[in-house]
Amino acid sequence: MAEKSFKYVILGGGVAAGYAAREFAKQGVKPGELAIISQEAVAPYERPALSKAYLFPESPARLPGFHVCVGSGGERQLVEWYAEKGIALILSTQIVKADLASRALISAAGETFKYQILIIATGSSVIKLTDFGVKGADAKNIFYLREIDDADKLVEAIKSKKNGKAVLVGGGYIGLELSAAMRLNNFDVTMVYPEPWCMPRLFTAGIAAFYEGFYANKGIKIVKGTVAVGFTADANGEVKEVKLKDGRVLEADIVVVGVGGRPLSVLFKGQLEEEKGGIKTDGFFKTSVPDVYAVGDVATFPLKLYNEMRRVEHVDHARKSAEQAVRAIFASEHGEPIDEYDYLPYFYSRAFSLSWQFYGDNVGEAVLFGDNNPASENAKFGSYWIQDGKVVGAFLEGGTPEENKAIAKVAKVQPPAGSLDQLAKEGLTFAAKI
Repeated sequence: MAEKSFKYVILGGGVAAGYAAREFAKQGVKPGELAIISQEAVAPYERPALSKAYLFPESPARLPGFHVCVGSGGERQLVEWYAEKGIALILSTQIVKADLASRALISAAGETFKYQILIIATGSSVIKLTDFGVKGADAKNIFYLREIDDADKLVEAIKSKKNGKAVLVGGGYIGLELSAAMRLNNFDVTMVYPEPWCMPRLFTAGIAAFYEGFYANKGIKIVKGTVAVGFTADANGEVKEVKLKDGRVLEADIVVVGVGGRPLSVLFKGQLEEEKGGIKTDGFFKTSVPDVYAVGDVATFPLKLYNEMRRVEHVDHARKSAEQAVRAIFASEHGEPIDEYDYLPYFYSRAFSLSWQFYGDNVGEAVLFGDNNPASENAKFGSYWIQDGKVVGAFLEGGTPEENKAIAKVAKVQPPAGSLDQLAKEGLTFAAKI
């Protein structure tokens, strides 16, 4: 098979790849120097759309509407954009071997791609119930959501199982956003998760109580403290029932599973230093091998604000880490200095009429403020996290852009907290003063 050579190769075709390509273009990459190799059949797109607007019954989002970089207010990069910039977009191509010593990537079809500088932007893969040998987990109409193909299959099932029953396994991002989407499609929806409340990695019991109440008011049933241990299928092999560990059995026409992901770094095992489940990098996203960078979900990097190594799975970090790596590559080529990555952790979600943002770290003691009554017309509430007498994290539901900026500033500046009662009383006023 033919061998192709490029100065720069981005492996992966997700959000990070699209934002890296934009930064390459800004930095003046020459035609023919850069290639993006992606397993997907389409140019990089804003992945969060898949669990939100893509599934709306009215005016759903569709490509080319959400190609990068529209998610951050930038230009939409269609296939033509890459062609105009002289960037090779190598789609539907699976890389099965990475030989970092000889700077070569080998595809399933036997093609070899040589590079001088490699950016690993492979993201995460979803954890599947079949990985744990859950009985019947290979039945039809059991879905996972990671790529546009997954979303398309789910859309088809929603049409064919009109007004049916949907079971969401997992109480994190996917569980919360997809149960809302399924309810909007008029499905009878049940969410199942093992934890005592939803989104336990971020939410406190007080925050979760609002969302669980709000979802219950929308007609979504919530089953906590148990897991799916098996599925039964009908004569067509389509899922019919979900068996729970506590003995309950739920009817289901569609099951959507969201139980987490794992970084896709298997091609580099034993070739790159790893830490905390990801590929270890420095503040410029350089790995332990010269001229190899890792960005987004796969990178474990020094989080300057907290002086520790972290891996962050979120679209915001995917975008910003990709841009930082490309800037670092050009800075080193020109012998110029560049600041280390200084990231403020940021997470957000939208479902129904709700929209929350979180900045910083959810460690230490938490204090709740505002109106978190799920029955309120315009509920607006938030939380601060306090550690060592400083506010280190802030969460806000229903905030305006200015208010969201204010809580971001709080998390970055880490002001002294004063008393918890005082913080609860002041609420957003505290953030506005910083």
